[in-house]
Amino acid sequence: MKIALDAMGGDFGPPNLVGGAVLALREYRRIGKLFLVGDTSQIEAELKKHRCNDPRVEIVHASQVVDMSDRAVEAVRRKKDSSVSRAVDLVKHGQADAIVSAGHTGAAVAASKIKLRTLPGIDRPGIAAILPTETNVFVLIDAGANIDARPEHLFQYAIMGSVYSRHVLGYARPSVGLISLGEEDVKGNELTKEVFKMLRVSSLNFRGNIEGRHLFENPVEVVVCDGFVGNVILKTSESIAVAIFAWLKHELQKNAKRAVGAALAKEAFRTIHRKTNYEEYGGSPLLGVNGICIIAHGASTPLAIKNALRVAVESVEHQVNPHIIEEVQRYHETTAPLERAIH
Repeated sequence: MKIALDAMGGDFGPPNLVGGAVLALREYRRIGKLFLVGDTSQIEAELKKHRCNDPRVEIVHASQVVDMSDRAVEAVRRKKDSSVSRAVDLVKHGQADAIVSAGHTGAAVAASKIKLRTLPGIDRPGIAAILPTETNVFVLIDAGANIDARPEHLFQYAIMGSVYSRHVLGYARPSVGLISLGEEDVKGNELTKEVFKMLRVSSLNFRGNIEGRHLFENPVEVVVCDGFVGNVILKTSESIAVAIFAWLKHELQKNAKRAVGAALAKEAFRTIHRKTNYEEYGGSPLLGVNGICIIAHGASTPLAIKNALRVAVESVEHQVNPHIIEEVQRYHETTAPLERAIH
């Protein structure tokens, strides 16, 4: 298996990215080749720091980096020698099976869509973020790839999210919920009302509309929304998790009695911290493109990059894209005729 890592993206650049690559190489023997794409001298310096001379590493030089201030599509067109573009090119030409990037999300999405194209039957790709609850983990799609979505896009997200939940996360018949302002089918805007109709007549395990409180109180396995709403949910959830642990630490250090109680519950706190820590989840698949693209957090640590590479390996191994194509084809053969009859 061959993976391409954009070694220049992210808030911290090569130190964290190459550090995470080294961790992945040591743990995942399934990686047969790891392309580190970016400035050769910087990458070599980081590999030297880690005393890594793994023969599976191949450096692919790229002279440009997409800045966070760059417009996504313009960056792909103007900066043809950027690390993210070169990494996607490796997948396009069959030299790599997947790309991982912690850089400019819009540029990674645009480069993947322009260079790899979308899968048959998919109009717009969606980012599938994985979020934990007390009883399960769920796929939030779209988490930021497409903020101006149409009803058919959200329906396709539901299909792709269900495929990922079933084949990668292991849920036999994942339930699907549509984010809206209320549970009733008359609630929401014109977009969600139309998507509700499409999901209701589909063969998906559609639970109906769900409100924000349902995400963790009464969770489903796939949560469908447009990229604007999804990105707000994702970043809000991440910040709440960080804030709660900061509040707990502050309160538990107020007196000796609380400190003793905290020490006794240390393992429980560690378990919850691991469960809510984005580093453990690594990266989010960009579902719907004709290749594997994993979007990692801009502030990714080496641990997060290691796990993003793990997500790439799992996506390749579980043959996510062929399953998506199969499910979309099944929809066109069964549900689509019924939908047209209703309208």
